[in-house]
This record gives sequence, C-alpha cells and structure tokens, in this order.
Amino acid sequence: MALTFKRVEPNLNPGDYVVHIDHGVGKFAGLVRIPNGDTTQEVIKLVYQDEDVVFVSIHSLHKISKYKGKEGETPRLNKLGTGAWEKMKERTKTKIKDIARDLIKLYSQRKQEKGFSYTPDSFLQHELEASFIYEDTPDQLKTTQDVKADMESERPMDRLVCGDVGFGKKRKIAVRAAFKAVTDNKQVAVLVPTTVLAYQHFQTFRERLKDFPCKVDYLSRARSAKDSSRIVKELGEGKINILIGTHKIIGKSIKFKDLGLLIIDEEQKFGVSVKEKLRQIKVNVDTLTMTATPIPRTLQFSLMGARDLSVIQTPPPNRYPIQTEVHTFNEEIITEAINFEMSRNGQVF
Repeated sequence: MALTFKRVEPNLNPGDYVVHIDHGVGKFAGLVRIPNGDTTQEVIKLVYQDEDVVFVSIHSLHKISKYKGKEGETPRLNKLGTGAWEKMKERTKTKIKDIARDLIKLYSQRKQEKGFSYTPDSFLQHELEASFIYEDTPDQLKTTQDVKADMESERPMDRLVCGDVGFGKKRKIAVRAAFKAVTDNKQVAVLVPTTVLAYQHFQTFRERLKDFPCKVDYLSRARSAKDSSRIVKELGEGKINILIGTHKIIGKSIKFKDLGLLIIDEEQKFGVSVKEKLRQIKVNVDTLTMTATPIPRTLQFSLMGARDLSVIQTPPPNRYPIQTEVHTFNEEIITEAINFEMSRNGQVF
C-alpha cells in the first residue's frame, strides 16, 4: 500500500516566511530528517527569533501557511514561549467579531431604513438609453431592470453586479443608474480605486451624458488644489451631479448636498479604513457595487441574501474570448499586442 502526501504549500523555498497556527511567524528552513526510534522521520524545520527551532511533522502541514503581508515589508519573527502570538490571535478574533457585529448592525439598519423611492423612467432616461449604439445583451437588460426596480422601491438598494471586463457594467448599468438618480435631483458618487480609472470613468460618463442636463466631474490626486477647492464648493452647492474619484471623495472636507446613489467599482481593492468611512455614508443611500472578482465576504453576503446579486455572463456582440499568455517582461511582445488590439479597435488593460 502506497501513501501519497499532498503538500499544502508546494511553492515554499528555504528562507520564506511562514505562519504556524500555534507558534506564529517563522522562517522556513527546508525539509530535514531526524531520528525516530529505529527509523528516520521527515519534518519541516522552522526557525524563530533567537534562532529557536521548531520541527513540524509532515502530517501537520495544515497548520502551516505562507506569510502574506505588504509587499517589500519584512515581518518580525515571533519569539517562542512568550504568549505574544496567542495574545495577537485573541486581539484579532476580537477585532473580527467587532467588524462582524458592525456589519450585521449596518445591514439590519439598512433593512429597516426607508430609502428614497425614485420615480419611474422619465423621457430623458428613455432618450439616454436610445442613444446607446449597441443592443443590450439579455443579462445587461435584466440587470438594468433589477437596478431600476431597487431604486424605485422604498428599501435602500444594495446590489452587487458581477461581470467580466468589457461586459458593460459601467458603460451600460452604472451610467443608467447614475442618470436615473440625477433626474430625481439626487447626487451620485462613483468610487474607484486608482487615479487612472477615475479619469477613464470621467471620460466615459461625460461622453455618455454630454447632451443631457448633467454636470460630471472627478476628484483625485491628479487634480490641482485650485480645481479640488472648486469641486468641493460646487458639490456642496449641488452644482455637480455626478462626482467620480478615488478615496478622496469620502474625505472629511467632502460634503454632498443630497447624495442619493453610491457606485463602488472594484470594491476588493479598497482597504479597511475606506470601507469604515463608507459604512457611515451607506445607511440609507442606494449602493451599487461592480466587480469582476468579488472578495469572499462580499460574495458571501450576496449568496446569503444580505445583498442582491446580478451576474452578467453574456459577452457583448463580436466580443472575442480573452486570450491569456504568461511572459516575462518583454517590450516587443507588449508593443505587438497593443498594436494588434488598436488595429482592430479592441481594448487593452
């Protein structure tokens, strides 16, 4: 009879930092053989502070995982026998319970709160949607209907829209939802993770809504101090209908006159501090979250019914399947790929 052991972390190399569930952060020092009665036993060698060593049986691989922290930061090794690791685990458990309690409280408040009930589509909304060149895919159509129904109900919307890159989440769903809010004199905040995305979204929204009575602006570190001050002032006066930006749009100085809709793009890229601030805004504001890769917590909330879920699986017409290749950095390959995409009016990310 042969036994096959599957290693939990096959990509560990000597010198890598690992976390042992009972001992904390140590350094992986390879596989070694130690005497065990009349035979030898293969074990994993972990080195801790002061060169203390722990040998871990290969039957206890489930207790070890590769250390994942901020890139470029070297973790501090734990000292054995001090109880510091146990205290840290307890503090972490307490913090997780606090976050879970806050989330449950937030979602229960949102269920009880009475949100703003938007009016059915106006003629301006029909004009906007008629201006779209491409016909909706079945998934886009259903998602749009679901979002509108949520906005027209009295309960605050909390919908997660999942769909691959280029499947029309922003150009079709987000623009329509934002304009629906604007036609009822509500302001819209579009939160994005990077400066480049903020500008891209600004261009998309501005181009789509240029023929309508709707002022769109964006805020990021790329804006000058003069522009930022003007935006803050106009936002407070209600002159800006849609504000797109990075985490700067939830700063202390930002005051919306009447915020009605919050759109979050790629939520998984925001840190805890940003989400803490979002919680203060979100109690009765309609919220639309869009992502291609939802984080487990967000997906879990949707699957268990705390948030509504829409999935866009149908690719737009003439959409080619994404071709994935892994290369080392090579300017010629990148240039060739970009030129090919540009020549066929494709998209490059």
